[in-house]
Amino acid sequence: MGILDRFRLDDRVAVVTGASSGLGAVFARTLAEAGADVVLGARRVDRLDETRAAVEKAGRRALAVRTDVASPEDCQGLIEAATGEFGRVDVLVNNAGIGTAVPATKETPDQFREVIDVNLNGCYWMAQAAARVMGEGSSIVNVSSVLGLTTAGLPQAAYSASKAGLIGLTRDLAQQWTPRKGIRVNALAPGFFTSEMTDSYQDGYLESQLPRVLARRIGDPEELAAALIFLVSDAGSYCTGITLPVEGGLLTS
Repeated sequence: MGILDRFRLDDRVAVVTGASSGLGAVFARTLAEAGADVVLGARRVDRLDETRAAVEKAGRRALAVRTDVASPEDCQGLIEAATGEFGRVDVLVNNAGIGTAVPATKETPDQFREVIDVNLNGCYWMAQAAARVMGEGSSIVNVSSVLGLTTAGLPQAAYSASKAGLIGLTRDLAQQWTPRKGIRVNALAPGFFTSEMTDSYQDGYLESQLPRVLARRIGDPEELAAALIFLVSDAGSYCTGITLPVEGGLLTS
């Protein structure tokens, strides 16, 4: 196997949550370009048509399933749909996530719980359902954030707590499943990338944070997708339980 062949995902089946837009759509297309068939999960299933078309344009098959990852039943249903259509699941990308920017003294219990239910609990329900059917050599990647490792000038207690919790969950699932089941579990910790979440930031916020970023720019989603392909493919076969920051040097500040 040549070095570039290690990055191929030919004949594998990948499940991507939060695939209706933003980074999830980029992840789905990139996985297809690497050779995988892709199962797309999102609450806004009507917005998955464009992602499905991108997967099919790359020459791979796609299946779209309405999924609210905060529901364990929906998570189980997504995996059952994947195995029913393709017979297997080799890759899970836990990308679905939401965020708030509410001061901690004003955040309501329901606001806090909603973020935890999607960003942390939802990743657990998806990983749990996938691991029941995954075989040896499979891979799970949880999309965490640098905000699980540092702060960035916004009141994001719920979001930061969920992403820090996801890093701990990643370590624990790796120590449970890699030795016994041969499933690798890793996390990505993106810095600033254009997404629906960044679209909601106040004007000038991202620019105010760039002096902390050694690269002095916002990341290109393709750069994050390349790191994802490394982690889920044979190129990353000796990586498990790690959190890989892709943040342009933000964490050095």
